[in-house]
Amino acid sequence: MKVLLYFENQKLIAKSGIGRALKLQQRALSYTDVEVTTDPKSRDYDVLHINTYGVKSHYMVNQAHKMGKKVVYHGHSTYEDFRNSFTGSNLIAPFFKRYLVSLYKKADAIITPTPYSKQLLRGYRLSQYIAPISNGIPLEKYAASDEKVKKFRDYFDLSPEQKVVISVGLFFERKGILDFVTLAKKHPEYVFIWFGYTDLRLVPQKISRLIKGNHPRNLIFPGYITGDVIQGAYQGADLFLYPSFEETEGIVVLEALASKQKVLVRDIPVYHHWLADGINSYKAKDVAAFETLMVKILNHELPDLTDAGYQLAVERNLPEIGQQLKRVYQTVLNT
Repeated sequence: MKVLLYFENQKLIAKSGIGRALKLQQRALSYTDVEVTTDPKSRDYDVLHINTYGVKSHYMVNQAHKMGKKVVYHGHSTYEDFRNSFTGSNLIAPFFKRYLVSLYKKADAIITPTPYSKQLLRGYRLSQYIAPISNGIPLEKYAASDEKVKKFRDYFDLSPEQKVVISVGLFFERKGILDFVTLAKKHPEYVFIWFGYTDLRLVPQKISRLIKGNHPRNLIFPGYITGDVIQGAYQGADLFLYPSFEETEGIVVLEALASKQKVLVRDIPVYHHWLADGINSYKAKDVAAFETLMVKILNHELPDLTDAGYQLAVERNLPEIGQQLKRVYQTVLNT
């Protein structure tokens, strides 16, 4: 069995969750006997596994059908998580939804990261087979490393006693960045770091002004950072606080869990099937709840749930994800 993994505009999406999904899928499938190509000119594949939504993606789907190939669409995006992102996104969101549906309808099967996102897609009246499969996590990449933690704390010149709250994401209002800034303003005794990058020309002015410097001194926007520093941050921070209002899964949450980091997320439907409040993570509904839980976690007034959270990452290790992807390919080839 040979699969063509297709990602349009790889350089443009490299810093997003969808961009990271390419490497995760390649790694996951390396643990199987599925042959993988990323060459869009390939003609000898059996299944097109497509992840993006541009004009070229549409063309690839049509070409695959003309050649009698099976098509699996990866439903990373939904109408719900498109809103409150780029400038003007809410105005075009209904049109984006119709376009998404037109693409997803062309697939023989759809893969989407969670039961929640599957439920959303079913609400679009999509009738084909939909498989909820996590994006997965390369577990060994996040193994404990004192050296990486040191690189993180040295990079930001953090003293041993400084408590650090981190988050990772694009500069979207949907990601809860405004709430993160509010918490930083209210707690100058902590260091807050938001990792990630978005071209400021694409986000509303109230967001771009914050990033450019209209934020408290204890809040750092270092941009998009990879390698030992970000991995050390996941391990060496005191809390991963992710206030996003809408996700299809949240790869960064998996990365924090795999790092045995304390995790505090917004209580939204995407987490209902796998994150349990007070069991493997903590959840908050608003800024006041985030603040209360954050302070208690940082002061060690709540139970440490990191071992239970880590087990969620173990269940989503890439070898297991590879087998789940393979089963979807086999299903569409047998129908």
